[in-house]
Amino acid sequence: MSARLVHVGAVIADVVMDVPRLPDHGGDVLATSSTLTAGGGFNVLTAAARDGMDVLWAGLRGTGPFGDVVAAGLAAEGIAAALDPLADRDSGYCVVLVDGTGERTFVTSFGAETQLDAARLATVELRRDDLVYLSGYTLAVPASASLVGWVESLPAGVRLVLDPASLVADLDPALLGRVLRRTSLLSLNAREAGVLTGSSDAGEASEALLGRIAQNGAVVLRDGAAGTHVRDAAGLRHHPAYRVDAVDTTGAGDAHTGVTMAGLGRGLGLDDAVRRANVAAAIAVTRRGPATSPATSVIDAALSTGEDEAQPSPEENP
Repeated sequence: MSARLVHVGAVIADVVMDVPRLPDHGGDVLATSSTLTAGGGFNVLTAAARDGMDVLWAGLRGTGPFGDVVAAGLAAEGIAAALDPLADRDSGYCVVLVDGTGERTFVTSFGAETQLDAARLATVELRRDDLVYLSGYTLAVPASASLVGWVESLPAGVRLVLDPASLVADLDPALLGRVLRRTSLLSLNAREAGVLTGSSDAGEASEALLGRIAQNGAVVLRDGAAGTHVRDAAGLRHHPAYRVDAVDTTGAGDAHTGVTMAGLGRGLGLDDAVRRANVAAAIAVTRRGPATSPATSVIDAALSTGEDEAQPSPEENP
């Protein structure tokens, strides 16, 4: 594998709570379990790394309790950090509520990661075949205008992968438009595509989005159990989802994007990379927690069956 993933984004702490249902307005509910783990951009990094891609994190963390969670998570996965931590701020955190259907709801509080700017990123040496990953969460920070300027100055051979994330409606449209024009691969879910285009039809939305990204770019539109739609200059293709019993959808989109990039990094075509990513996302939702993307061997084994079921045995969990 020659291409490297350089992840420019927020790795924060996830406070994950399993709840039978979301509380009513002004109400309360008791969690059946809870965990504290690295999350946010960590999920994409681990998905790509577990599928064999060389990864580098080019974000910022703090030095408080949540920053320690981030550092421990990166160390456990063998992921290198390009930038030194900030001494005077802690990392941010996200409260993740996973209800009885496996659906998740987020509330995020940012920290040290908001201090990332073009000056710090200028110290990161890029290779000409790198894939640079950017999340909408990164574009929501105060230094977003500076970050967009850095994006526009990326070397021509570097491919930019953008996931606008669930807060896409809150992003500055002008800044987002500038980033989209430099984007080689736009990876997003159906809700986010609807917010950006006003259309709930995957064909219409992906066509509109293709016209907003870089020439010869591609759109990967994830639609949960309905599968994945791929749109590029060759047209629209649909790749069905694998049938699984989902227990936790947290990080499924991140697993999909990370494995898609790993496939592109090893030289696969986009459709083959997306097929692998569909398997990885399906397996991820059968596991509890945010960073549950499987290893290369697990993805390969599921693909080799030639069936549309991708549920692993419990001992295959990372």
